[in-house]
Amino acid sequence: MAFQEKGFHGVGMDELGTRAGLSGPSLYRYFSGKDEILATLLNEAMDELLAATAPVEEDPAADLRRALRHHAEFALANRALVTLYQREVGSLVDPWSRSFTRRRGHYTRRWEALVARARPDLDDATVAATSQGCLGLVFSVSSWPDRTLVRPRLAELIVDLALRGIDGAASAA
Repeated sequence: MAFQEKGFHGVGMDELGTRAGLSGPSLYRYFSGKDEILATLLNEAMDELLAATAPVEEDPAADLRRALRHHAEFALANRALVTLYQREVGSLVDPWSRSFTRRRGHYTRRWEALVARARPDLDDATVAATSQGCLGLVFSVSSWPDRTLVRPRLAELIVDLALRGIDGAASAA
């Protein structure tokens, strides 16, 4: 991925086109520029992650575990995309920046609703902090050393660590 290797500002449309098997000018038939390409990559990932935060299970604890598992598996399977997000989300310009910021706020509120539903004993501030802690843990896998990624059932370990963190937040509150 060119953005990951050289950074958003270090790559041009010609190189992106070449890597996609097109000429740079041909890429303009599909995207207005690299800003739109970055926005499209991030929005497609956000679509999947937002969908995974919609309540599905009747049991709130099972629903939280399901969402955490999905996110852990997504982060492990898409480490380069997670790194791209972490490094380049600040490179988004309007109108994509405004739209993505709105969507990210919606995503955060959905996570807080999942945590609050599973742990109604937590106050709003603890729910918000705990949700951010869980997401930070899950998405930190993008920078984990390769030797840690070979552990069997790694996604389940991440889920268990996050759930224990939520339990710890409850006892600390």
